[in-house]
Amino acid sequence: MANIKSQIKRNLQNEKRRLRNRTFRGAARAAVREARASIDSEKPDQASILEAISRLDKAAEKCVIHKNNAARRKSRLMKALAAVSAK
Repeated sequence: MANIKSQIKRNLQNEKRRLRNRTFRGAARAAVREARASIDSEKPDQASILEAISRLDKAAEKCVIHKNNAARRKSRLMKALAAVSAK
């Protein structure tokens, strides 16, 4: 545990931010998981894919994940969708 007053405050701030960021990161992960399941199924659902893209953008906007990380995940989703659509 920190002895310095500013570090104690910083630790409290970090904990609050960690809990807030967790919701955005978890929502993005869950949306991507649902989109992947949709793509793997017989008929891909556009709504779940758009939701995943939206959640990734929101997480990147809040600086929970890096913008390039969000772009890479969206790219992989779209690539998987294109592969399924081509078949």
